[in-house]
Amino acid sequence: MDLILWRHGEAEESVDGDDDLQRPLTPRGQRQAKRMAEWLDRQLPDGLRVLASPAVRAQQTAQALGRKFKLRDELAPVATPDDLLALVQWPRGRGTVLVVGHQPVLGQAAARLLGMAAPDCAIRKGAVWWLRQRERQGASETVLLAVQAPDLL
Repeated sequence: MDLILWRHGEAEESVDGDDDLQRPLTPRGQRQAKRMAEWLDRQLPDGLRVLASPAVRAQQTAQALGRKFKLRDELAPVATPDDLLALVQWPRGRGTVLVVGHQPVLGQAAARLLGMAAPDCAIRKGAVWWLRQRERQGASETVLLAVQAPDLL
């Protein structure tokens, strides 16, 4: 199973009283999403499932890819790593799943899957972490295939 964690691009700042889920991408965030989507589109396999947070900024990031995606409440900004991993059925899921979501849950899930001592790791805005679960000599292991930031594309 492959799990691709894609943090949404840069979003407008939150203003007191505003609904956090309604914050859109900034023009820079739109450029980040477009650059990363172009890179991802060349890498992604057929049969990919794309799941996104219901937050506008995550939806806009997913839309840049130009593929169908499903909104999932389990990926909202208040999500936990357990929510995310249960949703994608890690490690028993099949195929490739692309999740468009938020910090800190993406970094927390990555840290857990990679066996890091820290409770989470920082995933930059607009960046992708591509992980693969595989069996080796009877043991399950997680391999980090790629980390890509839109600023480097």
